[in-house]
Amino acid sequence: MLRFPHQKLKDILIGENLIKPDDFDILRKESERLNQRLEDILISKGIVSVDYFYDILARYLGVKLADISADSIDEEVLTSLSLDLARQKRAIIFKKEEDGTLDAAMEDPSDLRTIEFLERHLKRRIKPFLAKPGDLENGFAIYNKKLVQNFKKIIEENVINSLQLKEEKLEEAATTVPIVAIVENFISYAMSLSASDIHIEVLEDGVLVRYRIDGILQEILKIPKEVLNPILARIKFLAGLKIDEHYKPQDGRFNFKVGEDKIDIRVAIMPTLYGEKIEMRLLPGTQKPLSLEELGILDDMAQKIKDNLKKTYGMILVCGPTGSGKTTTLYSILNILNKPEVNIVTIEDPIEYHIKYINQTQINLQAGITFASALRAFLRQDPNIILVGEIRDEDTAEISVHAALTGHMVLSSLHTNDAPTAIPRFTDMKIPPFLVSAVLNIIIAQRLVRKICMNCIESFTPTPEMVKLLEKEKSRLGTDKVEIPKLLFRGKGCATCRFSGYRGRMGIYEIMEIDNEMRDLINSSEFSLQKLTELARKKRMVTMVEDGFKKAALGLTTVEEVLRVIRE
Repeated sequence: MLRFPHQKLKDILIGENLIKPDDFDILRKESERLNQRLEDILISKGIVSVDYFYDILARYLGVKLADISADSIDEEVLTSLSLDLARQKRAIIFKKEEDGTLDAAMEDPSDLRTIEFLERHLKRRIKPFLAKPGDLENGFAIYNKKLVQNFKKIIEENVINSLQLKEEKLEEAATTVPIVAIVENFISYAMSLSASDIHIEVLEDGVLVRYRIDGILQEILKIPKEVLNPILARIKFLAGLKIDEHYKPQDGRFNFKVGEDKIDIRVAIMPTLYGEKIEMRLLPGTQKPLSLEELGILDDMAQKIKDNLKKTYGMILVCGPTGSGKTTTLYSILNILNKPEVNIVTIEDPIEYHIKYINQTQINLQAGITFASALRAFLRQDPNIILVGEIRDEDTAEISVHAALTGHMVLSSLHTNDAPTAIPRFTDMKIPPFLVSAVLNIIIAQRLVRKICMNCIESFTPTPEMVKLLEKEKSRLGTDKVEIPKLLFRGKGCATCRFSGYRGRMGIYEIMEIDNEMRDLINSSEFSLQKLTELARKKRMVTMVEDGFKKAALGLTTVEEVLRVIRE
């Protein structure tokens, strides 16, 4: 991993009047304690931008910044280095110069061993360039066109080979080369596409494989039904499940590695009409909590959250449907609160990020560890801050509220469609309104939208017909006051985004702060959800649609995408 010498970085930033010496030293100590790179902390706190940091880093290393885009990459040169090696060495060959020298975008252009390896492997002189975050991923995405062809060819060949096998026992079939190759290629191909889930579904006439990419399920291929059972057996074997159990749901997990990339895979198997359905959730093993800004929370909203984090007790709730990024937001907040002077404990299902200096506990129903039972035990551990992964029942809700009342900061998530609805959801769980109003500090509601691909983004003026359709959709959603931007953006589609126009996801948010006026309304006999929403709007609460349209105007996403996720 490339490291910028701290003293050199300090001298540059102080010389540019971007930071004071004492503040730099404080952040350096924080980076060591949290085991995070100092530059990541400097960028997340807005002291330096990504572009500025990598510009001064390139100058320090004596190299140029790589310019990687779908148009600038020579695909023939790119594929001279295999995807596995490119990922392993964190290097992309993107251009060939007139004298035969190959230009390589590298995560660490000062890594002489990697440069020497590439020169021996490719039998060419290598000129190193510094790659910014995302540049390498853009390069890896260009491999997709070739990768699709290779993937389907490999699967087809191994399916044919597996159909010729004569193993009578599933245990034996699960360990044969073709079946092992099929399962490994399913996973490695999903990783290359940054898919979050793999669905293997049994139909009447075959087996359908689908990946969820940027929140959207996409059909990948169909395979014969005859190979389903060996594939099932292989995945059950990896996940430590019963291979001969076909009539009960089973859950398990296993680790998988491709090059230097490691992931944790959660497996859920469910009997269906035509056979057992497999769902695999892919959780990158090297995830680190993102900053609020990296999540897509704009400055005014981020400041509201940070102001509420200064309080020493009460409750912060993150709301939204399954898959809306609630846990990621909670971890980002937790990372801000992670300081030497506080004791932080969490109860989660599952633990998705491993954070240094935080005591994390996994739900284990067989051992009797539930959200409620763990919460009771944690209150005897002298905690300052408690994260409860999700409030699902009355027992957990009651203990969480009382913990927040007795001097603890409680973070949790709730399944509601918007921020105001969290209040009646609590009262439905038998929590008295006066307790709800007393403990709640701030409620964050969110959805995930796909981001426009920055490699093929273009601006356009919406046609009158499009404006009319958008106005009609706004009216149906009850968001008439939201203005449609005069200039919109979209992705034309390129190899980087697999011609979808989108790449990656970000959040759209609404944040409701609970002040004394809101507490009085919640306690009032005249309380209603409509009155609460009206009061929040009067206090200038920005709704998710408004936040989404603001991001569409900034060229981060599209209005169609915002309306799609709100409608869902």
